Amino acid sequence: MAGIKDVARMAGVSTATASRALTGSGSVAPATRQRVLEAAQALGYVADSDAASLASGRTRNVGLVTPTVHRWFFAAVLEGAAHELVDRGYDLTLYDAGQSPDHRTTIFSDLLHRRRLDGLITVSFKLSASELAGMERLGRPLVAVGGRISTQESLPEWFTALQVDHAGLARMATQHLLDLGHREIAYLGRVDEDIEFQVSTERTRGFLQSMARAGLQVPAPWMINADFTTGGAYHQVRELLSDPQHRPTAVLCISDEMAIGAYMAALSLGLSVPGDLSIMGVDGHPDTARLGLSTVDQSPVDQGRRAARLVLEALDGGRAPQRISHHLALRQRESTGPP
Repeated sequence: MAGIKDVARMAGVSTATASRALTGSGSVAPATRQRVLEAAQALGYVADSDAASLASGRTRNVGLVTPTVHRWFFAAVLEGAAHELVDRGYDLTLYDAGQSPDHRTTIFSDLLHRRRLDGLITVSFKLSASELAGMERLGRPLVAVGGRISTQESLPEWFTALQVDHAGLARMATQHLLDLGHREIAYLGRVDEDIEFQVSTERTRGFLQSMARAGLQVPAPWMINADFTTGGAYHQVRELLSDPQHRPTAVLCISDEMAIGAYMAALSLGLSVPGDLSIMGVDGHPDTARLGLSTVDQSPVDQGRRAARLVLEALDGGRAPQRISHHLALRQRESTGPP
């Protein structure tokens, strides 16, 4: 059976470098790491994970906590993180809080403190003071994906916030419709405040800011409080469009799932998209490309990959910025056009 020295000899590196490349316990150039991995695969070398953990002090395991895996966004972040970790030879442990306070308490007070993790990724959680204190005692790097954290809020050095400007995302989407010439724009989203990071509230604020800057007021019936589902949006947009005398020329749906429902509703009424109604979504759901729906893409798969890289960089001694803004991209497609 091949050993670490055989792998090092084939890859043309020292035994120490081969060990670092295979265990991720130190800095190794990407090309060198790839050469070592290819040599290990060619020789059929399998590292002793228990021995590696004892030697490096690592479990080669990163945890990810999410409110649910049933919604597209959370599953996409999970996909990106899992792929990045597998590429780097790490395991991923998933904790689904199930939007239950009891589950969340169990995860943060018990499961995470079994010290089986090298680092942690949280998705759309605003950690409480007690949860932050528990993570500090754990002494592991944490990357929080999603939401808005005030620039005035002090963050511990082991904490990195990977953020999306949700108000800016809504402003980008609204401005796209305004630039096309729309002035009668309806809004489909959660108008009341949400619990954690006020994502919906921030998006509503961005929409109203853009409309106000354009000197436009939105009729109250066109500010629709929605449930973020395709089915719910379908019925609400059908009702919105039922009166042809008071019909908007465009609708901004503050999630792509709702934009898909709005698109189906318009077609069911025999309306042309975008001839009779322009439909704009946000988030970057993969179905928007297939349906030709315009959106502002926040790339949740890339967020997951980036979060995993930030955890691993911290483990290797890197110091990431404590607040990082994730890139947004406007994807103009066939569903938006001039009124």
